[in-house]
Amino acid sequence: MALSGPRVSPKSGKPNALVVLLHGYGSDGDDLIGLAEPLAASLPQAAFVAPNAPTPCPGARFMWFPISELDPVAMHKGVVGATPALQSFIASELQRLGLGADRLVLIGFSQGTMLALHLSLLGLKPAAVVGFSGLLTTDGATQARLDLPPYLLAHGTADQVIPPDAMFMTAGALGEAGARVQWHLAEGIGHGIDDGTLDLAGHFLQLALDGRLAAAGPASTVWR
Repeated sequence: MALSGPRVSPKSGKPNALVVLLHGYGSDGDDLIGLAEPLAASLPQAAFVAPNAPTPCPGARFMWFPISELDPVAMHKGVVGATPALQSFIASELQRLGLGADRLVLIGFSQGTMLALHLSLLGLKPAAVVGFSGLLTTDGATQARLDLPPYLLAHGTADQVIPPDAMFMTAGALGEAGARVQWHLAEGIGHGIDDGTLDLAGHFLQLALDGRLAAAGPASTVWR
């Protein structure tokens, strides 16, 4: 099933980057495409797209896969199953805009973060990945890589859906795989994205697309 969702054209000029926004469980692309306007302040030539997940969610909108328990191993099968449709969609969007994967940015929220992180480990080689309020699912294996993108992980300290500890677990796993990870804890924020965190993400992505961020390094760093 081909994916579709809302798009936002660059604020100015021809697209020089594609930002793919991946929504969370029970949501849709319309919910996340609203991030395009504030991010465009830092990325005026970026095109934005927020695909809808293909599966209706009981009592809500859409989901990338069902969630029965918050376990990284149990959810990994769902992430793997949802990946092929996303890979095809992203390849089509890049081709439509005449861009390579080095001009691709993946941004996920919650369940969408799980997908964004997984896609980045499959050799897609995006310019950067931002993960809000999510975690890295796993099959139990960690392989070192030298070509991972720079990552920014952000989480609210008051998140009661996915605990903030998941961010540190994810940062550690990505670090073990050879990635350079920056992270940010948003004080008092629940399962959502505050304006300050969004500003940090815009600055991070601007640096990444300008080639001014190291992808690999010996340690994770923190933004406050």
